Amino acid sequence: MHLVKDGGHYFFQFEALNRCHGLWHGVTTRHGGVSRPPYDSLNLSHGVNDDPQAVRVNRNRLHALSGARLHVYARQEHGTAIQVITRKALCEPRIIQPLPAADALITDVAGVVLVIQTADCQAVMIYDPQRGVVANVHCGWRGSVADIVGLTVKRMVDRFGCDPGNMVAAIGPSLGPCCAEFIHYRAEIPSSLWPFRVNANHFDFWRISRRQLIAVGLMDANVHCADICTRCNAGLFFSYRARHSTGRFAALIGMTQ
Repeated sequence: MHLVKDGGHYFFQFEALNRCHGLWHGVTTRHGGVSRPPYDSLNLSHGVNDDPQAVRVNRNRLHALSGARLHVYARQEHGTAIQVITRKALCEPRIIQPLPAADALITDVAGVVLVIQTADCQAVMIYDPQRGVVANVHCGWRGSVADIVGLTVKRMVDRFGCDPGNMVAAIGPSLGPCCAEFIHYRAEIPSSLWPFRVNANHFDFWRISRRQLIAVGLMDANVHCADICTRCNAGLFFSYRARHSTGRFAALIGMTQ
């Protein structure tokens, strides 16, 4: 990833997604908003006891930054529900209030930006340039266990006729193998994922997501990872493991045309 500055705001982008014509994406940091500690300052979540007006201001700043007609947020619940955003969404307000529970968003509509909020979990952005379909996936350890990224790719194939071989995926900043400690992993994580342990109790969930994406047909060269641990960089990104009372940053992706 590389840093992009836009006026008083800055965010990160993946080179691989920047090479895709007609696509806009970004990964925010915790800076550039109006929220007070411990949510300072660009908290984008209404679900962490932050001042609702501060969150609205932060979201409006984000909307101005992307220039999209519509931002779609999900009510993320660490499940496997997938929501497809259709053209009817363009008749809604520019910022849709939280949808029914969904941990993955998909659309083929230009002008719609899909927003996933995280604070250690992965946001996995996926784009099929041939079919013009984007997805954004919220993937914590429960999502990894349920293979939410694989399920999302399969929905893109079933609904839109996408070919995983054409897709590009990017795994955003999230809990790295340095900090993904699960002392009760034998009860929480299936044995099929134990080969991804990096020591007695730590797991490499970046590698798990890569493996799951490749398993459903993506090319290894088309799967990109930020390789940035949010807990190790809690001054730049919100991290629940570092500071339980904290905000949420976001990964955004959408087609401009």
